[in-house]
Amino acid sequence: MSFSFIQAQLAKQQALNLYRTRKVLDKGTGRLLIHQGVKYINFSSNDYLGLSQHPDIKSAYIKGIEQYGCGSGSSSLVTGYSKAHQELEELIADWQQAPKCLLFSTGFSANSGVLSTLGQNTNTGFYLDKLSHASLIDGAFNSRAKSKRFKHNDINQLNEMLSNSNSIDKLIIAEGVYSMDGDTGNLSGLNDAALKHQANLYIDDAHGVGVLGNNGQGTFSQQGIEKGSHLIQMITFGKALATQGAAVTGSEEFIDYLVNRCRDYIYSTAMPAANALATIASIKLCHSERWRREKISKLTNLFKSKLDECIEITDSESSIIGILTGSEESALFCQQQLKNNGFWLTAIRPPTVENGKSRLRVTITSNHNDNDISELANRINEVIGKCLQNK
Repeated sequence: MSFSFIQAQLAKQQALNLYRTRKVLDKGTGRLLIHQGVKYINFSSNDYLGLSQHPDIKSAYIKGIEQYGCGSGSSSLVTGYSKAHQELEELIADWQQAPKCLLFSTGFSANSGVLSTLGQNTNTGFYLDKLSHASLIDGAFNSRAKSKRFKHNDINQLNEMLSNSNSIDKLIIAEGVYSMDGDTGNLSGLNDAALKHQANLYIDDAHGVGVLGNNGQGTFSQQGIEKGSHLIQMITFGKALATQGAAVTGSEEFIDYLVNRCRDYIYSTAMPAANALATIASIKLCHSERWRREKISKLTNLFKSKLDECIEITDSESSIIGILTGSEESALFCQQQLKNNGFWLTAIRPPTVENGKSRLRVTITSNHNDNDISELANRINEVIGKCLQNK
């Protein structure tokens, strides 16, 4: 038995070059990726700081398993909340200069869960940047709040929406670093708008934390934004911090409200305590090994400098660079050509990006070296150049 629409929908995905499959990897973290016994230089990982194989983090995880076991066995409000979880929450709150912190199992769950919890009545207004992540969109539009989207980084349009709003409670929602374009949110403008219109500000900083700021605190630190009680920040552990899970920071009252009312938090099994200890080790490395962020910046600048002028890239301010190919077919073709040359990149297609803006997404990490960068740029110049000639 099957649903009547499944076969037709899958056929449509294939016809539009939007069909997705998974690749079974022999090894998927670090500089090298191994697929079916073949090695590739991996430019599709979010392991920005190259910490996924760091001995200090692995050692902390192993010690955590020995002390607490493999899983938490329960939700945080039953028996799943340990001293390791409490220590991690306190460390993050101090690191992020926030009153309080709450752990979640994933960033998607944190975003959708928090917004669903805050949007429980129609007197609340949500104002989302047009390029907000799917988890933010789901959380907002599946709630009872009145949700609207403003043009990407368009503070003027946002101010106009807020001026015309009749919502009692208002929340601006945006990201620190946008994962498909690599540009950053205008946090100064967003914060000014929030203060002007007595709104709260929610920032998903999944791709900023660990990479930006002197001690890796993220986009708020990088842009010099002083934090106040109206600010809410979501950070993830599965990218630069190289573990698993997420955290939300905010006022004590706000965090207590989530503990009591957020269904995603209340009814989810807590992350393993061993993972919490591993994340503590990772955050400490963020503090002490600033050279990783400096190397990422250096390699990113090198990559951009070696691309031909005809190669169109996104307006990136991070180590995420989109190489625009236009059509979905071109993106898949270029992905395969680069794979044939030993480079693993991912073709990003709608609905993740707008129609006609398919691309190859390059992510540069501290594990890469100058030769990796130069060789990738040379191959992209060659492959994209041929693709443009054949249009």
